[in-house]
This record gives sequence, structure tokens and C-alpha cells, in this order.
Amino acid sequence: MHSKELLKGTLKTIILKLLREHGRMYGYEITQKVRVLTSGELVITEGALYPALHKLERDQLVRTEQEYIGRRVRRYYSLTPLGEQAVGQKVREFDAFVQMMRQILSPSTATDD
Repeated sequence: MHSKELLKGTLKTIILKLLREHGRMYGYEITQKVRVLTSGELVITEGALYPALHKLERDQLVRTEQEYIGRRVRRYYSLTPLGEQAVGQKVREFDAFVQMMRQILSPSTATDD
């Protein structure tokens, strides 16, 4: 179980990375891919996913396409050129943050004064 705060801070990076790796995806597909990749440890709810997707769309990092599946409309998300550029930056920022947290949380090899 992971805190909602940790997920909230990383959700946009997760979405952008998945869209880069898998091309266009719809919301439920994104949630299921995360579930599979984390062996069920990380569950993204619709209440968290869609506001993040809408924010990414407003920021012009993702675009949407609608496709009719029977009588239902499915909304697909994909990266814009700006989104393609942002993925690498977001992943690097996250990696740097994780390294910094490891430094803070790891036992120090130096003696404390």
C-alpha cells in the first residue's frame, strides 16, 4: 500500500512514461497497465487519473481522440510533441528526487558529530 500523496506527486510522470512506451491509451488501459507492472501494488483510481490527464491536456502534453466502440465513446490519450520532450525531463527529475531521498534516508557511512 502506498500513500496517496506519493502517488499524486508521481502520477503525471507515470502517465507520460506509459504513453511514450505504449503509444495511445485510454484511461482504464492506463490503470490496468500500472496494476500489472506493479503486481497490483499500485492502484490508480479514476478520481486520481482523469484530473491528471485533463491537466496534462491543458498543459498541451497530451492530446485526445474519441473513438466509438459500439455505442460507447472511448477517449484515447497520446503524447503531443511537447509531451514527448517533457517525458525525459520528468523522468530525470524523478530519478534525481529518488536519489536525493535515498541519500537522506540511507544510514550515513560517516560518523555523526
